[in-house]
Amino acid sequence: MSSTCSNVSRELDEPVAGTAATARTWLLLEQPGPWGAKALTSSHLDPALGRALEAAAQGTGVRIALIRRPGRHADRRTPAARRVYVAHTVPGNVWLYAATITDPGRLLALDFAALGRGEPESLATALGGRPHKGAPLALVCTNGKRDRCCALLGRPLAAELAASGVEGVWEVTHLGGHRFSPTVLVLPYGYAYGRAEAHAVKEVLHGAREGRIVVEGCRGGSAWERPGQAAELAVRRAVGEYAAEALSVVRTDGAAPRWEVTVAHGNGRRWLVEVARGASLPPRPESCGSVLGSPARMDVVGVREVTLAALAG
Repeated sequence: MSSTCSNVSRELDEPVAGTAATARTWLLLEQPGPWGAKALTSSHLDPALGRALEAAAQGTGVRIALIRRPGRHADRRTPAARRVYVAHTVPGNVWLYAATITDPGRLLALDFAALGRGEPESLATALGGRPHKGAPLALVCTNGKRDRCCALLGRPLAAELAASGVEGVWEVTHLGGHRFSPTVLVLPYGYAYGRAEAHAVKEVLHGAREGRIVVEGCRGGSAWERPGQAAELAVRRAVGEYAAEALSVVRTDGAAPRWEVTVAHGNGRRWLVEVARGASLPPRPESCGSVLGSPARMDVVGVREVTLAALAG
């Protein structure tokens, strides 16, 4: 295991902040059985439907992933009923809906553009979806066909969480950042975590139930692009703000390799955060079996609170 991408990243203490997948809205479809590297078109889901769903979601801010229950994966092609979850992660309009369907083709009746904007109405009309009333979801990436670390590290984590009675645990096809395995996404708030351990995930879920964000091990909130993810986490640490929907990334100026990100609090406070794109050195594999590279990292150069008058000036 010493040569795996996750071991190398851990040994080099590579920062995880600003590495989360970007999605304003997540659409999760239960699909038991094996998954290929591109799960929507290489699983027991009809590949034509998978391609149609990819096309429908393109450019809408909706990211689609497949989920399955932790444990042994019976090779079943036609589950009688599938669970569907849709979560919008933008602060001020965070929601999580759930539905049960027998025909996954019904997903094509969803209004993907509206879902990306945070409007859930088509979930009720197309799927009979309702607001999720249960525990927050913990989605553990376990797709070994994308990277072996996700299977070697993710599947035992998902199994341990489920065996210890944690509710809302699912395996998921892809969260990005294999070298940070095990990786976990927590919904409804959309914060991702790297190098996750069971006790830490339990703490994160406990916080989510209370509307709090745990920043230790956090890769960022998926509602924001990567400079914004790093900036928002830096403000949380600087001022000790852990309420889940307290902060928003309202503006990002500049372009790679340097940005100025404006982070706003619901109470009117604002911060300017300077973020620089650096290169992770020495070179390391971004995933198992890949050539050595220098993955981009988001380095926070400074955090400065400003008044609205100063911003206007």
